[in-house]
Amino acid sequence: MATQIQSKRLESKVRSYCRRLNDEFSTASGALISTKQGRTLIDFLSGCGSLNYGHNDRDMKEALVDYVTGDGVTLSLDFHSVAKTAFMRSFQERVLQPRSLDYVMQFTGPTGTNAVEAAIKLARKKTGRNTVVAFSNGFHGCTLGALSLTANDYYRQSSRELLVGVERMSYDGDSGSSDYSADSIEALFDNPSSGVEPPAAFVFECVQGEGGLNTASAEWAQKIQAIARKYQALVIVDEIQTGCGRTGSFFAFEQLGIEPDMVTLAKSLSGYGLPMAMLLLKPELDVWATGEHNGTFRGNNHAFVTAAVALEKFWSDSTFERSVRNKSEQITYVLNSLSEQFDLQVKGRGMMMGLSFDEPELCAKSIAQCYEQGVVVESSGPNDEVLKVMPPLTIDQNELAKGLEIISRSVGLAMTEALSAAETKACAQVR
Repeated sequence: MATQIQSKRLESKVRSYCRRLNDEFSTASGALISTKQGRTLIDFLSGCGSLNYGHNDRDMKEALVDYVTGDGVTLSLDFHSVAKTAFMRSFQERVLQPRSLDYVMQFTGPTGTNAVEAAIKLARKKTGRNTVVAFSNGFHGCTLGALSLTANDYYRQSSRELLVGVERMSYDGDSGSSDYSADSIEALFDNPSSGVEPPAAFVFECVQGEGGLNTASAEWAQKIQAIARKYQALVIVDEIQTGCGRTGSFFAFEQLGIEPDMVTLAKSLSGYGLPMAMLLLKPELDVWATGEHNGTFRGNNHAFVTAAVALEKFWSDSTFERSVRNKSEQITYVLNSLSEQFDLQVKGRGMMMGLSFDEPELCAKSIAQCYEQGVVVESSGPNDEVLKVMPPLTIDQNELAKGLEIISRSVGLAMTEALSAAETKACAQVR
């Protein structure tokens, strides 16, 4: 209670997560997070996708401690540094080369929205066009440029008049079928009387993390890429939450058979929860003038150190990817069982999945029950109607099973109580 009172007095009203969970967290390891009050919970939130490799990975921690105690450079702006060079070499060798991808790395620092800002700014500079196409239910950040792409009105309301230069179109499935959605987009550009001009870029997520775990099909993504090529527009894929293995491969777009012109990365890129963001861009798009886009904290060497360890530890071969896919199957099985039992919709891909409720209140009750029984989980979607399952990719098999069991029990309790209340109300009306 004291913590809650202090937060209300000292911290801005913009705070969010701590309104739902009043406990004060103190320590964490792997998939477990402990409170000052002595509770240990299973973390199925993973720092909103920033802790794919769990809390305080031992190897990353040791490397970081050695670097700090050895007086390694902390902040280097965009000077060359040993830590940055090691990361770049590792990323090239372990991520780009095995996938035959040719990208230049731009460090935008320190968060995902900074990478998005750089991407749309560069797309406009390269193409000479102003308009960018973004999609329904997309979330790309809360700085003005990124916010203009973000669809949710809740985030847009404070800056509505400043959010310009974006054409909003339907994400895959929003119009009833992926064919209709993609074909209708192409028809707009084909029709000289539509009033819609070819854009600088199309920006989308392969799985909409905050928008409700909607997934893009390979057919839709390939069609969007084809439209972009047809009209000399660029494709920017936002991998800030889906990247670093969250959907089963390092990049989510790998599963869709496309190769974006630009890719935004952040969240789990550092591997340790340290601020780090990067824009990948095709070499021919690198038309920046020196210093034209910068940021003081684009040289966070502590993040470079842990990121390099993460790449070496988890992405040197296919072992880690296989383990993620196995755990994804375990999650899918449990969610499918709940779907069949309570007529809920399973959404998402890989270890970024969830259950969509017809009534957001039931989702909220399920999440509250999860926390009471020892699992930290969050919601997503336009109305917070999707219970979002995002444990660390490194979670122990037994901890994953225990967490999923708690989710099953919590959803079952919330749904059963709702059914009982509905039956009681119906009986009262009959009387």
